Amino acid sequence: MCPLRIVVDRLEDWHPYYPSEDLITADDFLAQDRRHRVTEASDRTTHVINLCSELDYLGTGYYVSLLAQARGQRVLPTVETLNELSRKALIDLQLDTLAPLLGELARQGSLTGDSLTLRVLFGECREPALSRLARKLFERLPCPLLEARLVRRHDLWRLARLRPVRLRDLTLDEQDLFASALNRHSRQVWRTPKARRRYRFDLAMLVDPGEALPPSNRSALKAFIRAGRRLGIDVSLITRRDAARLAEFDALFIRETTALDHHTYRMARLAEHEGLVVIDAPRDILRCTNKVYLHALLRARGVPAPEGVLLKRGDRRPLAERIGHLGFPLVLKVPDGAFSRGVVKVIDQTQLERESARLFEDSALLLLQEWLPTEYDWRIGVLDGQVLFASRYFMARGHWQIYDHSGARVKSGGFTTHDPAEVPPAVIKAALKATRLIGDGFYGVDLKQSGERVVVIEVNDNPNVDAGIEDAVLGRALYDRIMAVFLARMEDRVRQGC
Repeated sequence: MCPLRIVVDRLEDWHPYYPSEDLITADDFLAQDRRHRVTEASDRTTHVINLCSELDYLGTGYYVSLLAQARGQRVLPTVETLNELSRKALIDLQLDTLAPLLGELARQGSLTGDSLTLRVLFGECREPALSRLARKLFERLPCPLLEARLVRRHDLWRLARLRPVRLRDLTLDEQDLFASALNRHSRQVWRTPKARRRYRFDLAMLVDPGEALPPSNRSALKAFIRAGRRLGIDVSLITRRDAARLAEFDALFIRETTALDHHTYRMARLAEHEGLVVIDAPRDILRCTNKVYLHALLRARGVPAPEGVLLKRGDRRPLAERIGHLGFPLVLKVPDGAFSRGVVKVIDQTQLERESARLFEDSALLLLQEWLPTEYDWRIGVLDGQVLFASRYFMARGHWQIYDHSGARVKSGGFTTHDPAEVPPAVIKAALKATRLIGDGFYGVDLKQSGERVVVIEVNDNPNVDAGIEDAVLGRALYDRIMAVFLARMEDRVRQGC
């Protein structure tokens, strides 16, 4: 578990709260700079919560954050946040997307009168109706103690001021909220030695509880948590609302369907910036979520893939000329579809013209590939260059894809899971060759096998791991192997002083 430092102006400021061995005064924290050793791995992974009062430029609190960052420690708030809080123009830029939420809260009657002062403590507030607003303020400008002043002008609410609050200025009720909010924000605080769990690392697992087709079902998520804890990793489930908490953790495991223009990609980038081990990394999401990129990559590197061409919006050449030697039926794909969405089978040129015109509304490029009818697709799971599982996903009944979105409910076909040693060697070879072009992350390679021919359909980041399907052969060992990769990478970060 990473060390924690709670920095305060004076030890007396902490008297209302449970004693903590992690507490340190600003003077003592700053004095450490004279004997600080950059190569000390434990110091490089320290989390610092700066609760000092002088956070203005060159104030004592400002220097706490500045020196913490210089030492490579993860600090809240960062110097960048403090600089933004000190300049109204930067605050307005960060919070310009809050107008719709303020309007919604006003219509609901949550904002009344002509002005309102809201105190936000680690993204929480005392007013339940304003909890979403508090969380948004904290996500955009992560500072432990904030005070927001809202005013109404011409029936429109706006943020007039946002400033840090001193710890000693909290009321009794706010002290209770601060204690519980900080405890939730960083579970390493205020634990007695008996209650404190002795995990070496903290891993956040990003999920969306409302997702219809999540990459892992609930039983799999529980299995990941148990596997992590067996290896000394405390695994916590988080959602997109916890973006501001990422610096608390040592690793991020994304178990939510990823996309580029999406919070999963933004959180992956933020986590990587904070020095976390991230699976899947932003690079993997970028490379895997775009079928056009994969098509070009596989062709350029000689990986067997379906024959296909790229269609460009605005190309005035006749379609017959653009599709070349390809014969119908064909498969038309948008670049970033998932779970068989955005994939259309076209049987003639008339349908191709109609469907491409529709899909070009959302994408400048489309991928047109030969149709390869098979009873099932292979899915080979690869992590860190090693095969983890091999499954066959069968087509949905009466449909040509694994997932059938044509009805009110999504239908899918059956599956079988196999020992990788029993899989045709050509399938394994093609899967590994494809993943080496992407990186060393966690991938699910979809392949079709027709006679002696094996082709890679796509390489997916964030592949499915569902209890009862992908773990049918390895059982709990599958989850142990995935968590073991996280453990090795986190240990490597510590050895390198990251």
